[in-house]
Amino acid sequence: MTIKGTSALAAPCAPEAAGRIDWVDYAKGICIVMVVMMNSVLGVEAAAGQTGYMHLIVAFAKPFRMPDFFLISGLFLAVVIDRDWRTYLDRKVVHFGYFYLLWLTIQFGFKAPSFAAETSWTHAGVMYLQSFIDPFGTLWFIYMLPVFFVVAKLTRRLPQPAIWGVAALLEMGHIATGWTVVDEFCARFVYFYSGYLFADYVFGLSNGARARPDLALAGLVLWTLINGGLVASGFSEWPLISLMLGLSGACAIVIIGTLLARRHWLNFLRFFGEHSIVIYLAFFLPMATTRTLLLKTGLIHDIGTISLVVTILGVAGALAIWWIALRVGANFLFERPAAFWIAPKRPSKALQAAE
Repeated sequence: MTIKGTSALAAPCAPEAAGRIDWVDYAKGICIVMVVMMNSVLGVEAAAGQTGYMHLIVAFAKPFRMPDFFLISGLFLAVVIDRDWRTYLDRKVVHFGYFYLLWLTIQFGFKAPSFAAETSWTHAGVMYLQSFIDPFGTLWFIYMLPVFFVVAKLTRRLPQPAIWGVAALLEMGHIATGWTVVDEFCARFVYFYSGYLFADYVFGLSNGARARPDLALAGLVLWTLINGGLVASGFSEWPLISLMLGLSGACAIVIIGTLLARRHWLNFLRFFGEHSIVIYLAFFLPMATTRTLLLKTGLIHDIGTISLVVTILGVAGALAIWWIALRVGANFLFERPAAFWIAPKRPSKALQAAE
């Protein structure tokens, strides 16, 4: 939070608080790197018409890349779910809605000319309007989070095991209607709700890994073999197996984040996690620019290496955009101005630290 408005940095996965938990930020940092990597690698490979060595990493991470992000997003829900509706909607719906609409418009500003060249400006305008009911491109995550938060609050009086069971069945159904809202809700809500329902167990898992790092490492080796084997064999997307891999992979990231935090290694991942929403919102521009330049100039010939460079510059470029925005007074790109509040700002305890 800032004096001028609510900061994007308070979201999507951290509570609105000054205190932070180190392994949570490490886990978020790993998640956001995997998200940028996936978009970078698949984008480069689609444009080049061939695959590279980075494709193997993306395939390995597919079962748990988004499940972990959503699970962490639900971890602190119990702290805020009983707030009054006005405050809850302000923090969990209006907050994300502001950034979705703003960055949707920014992305369309860059992409609309190419859309219009392929069809017409009228069609490009229709695509923009459709994005209000069907999330656009990389922004679907912050579109879905408010949906999850509202559904969780509306159903908080219902039996939690029943809700989790229905959510698990929806995930195993692998529903594909073509409408992103429905498809991603069915595929991801169970992980968000698991973070909410099993938060104590997740924190217990982290505490256990911190206390017994040798046992945690052994578990990670076993998980790596199982996840990699099921991905390579093509079984990873089977019903039930996909759910188990999503949950086990999310737990693995929690353990990895805990072990890194325990030794204070790779602190840049913690920084990425603290600023994950900044990277998420802005990485599309440096990613697309770098991909186009490298493929057109031919400076690098190996597709895997191009994908790696695009990933690195996608993350670094997003942080550079954030840094420049703050220096030139364009804070509104990453901070929600006070004019867009529907509930007054109020002091809050250090929820993350307390947890």
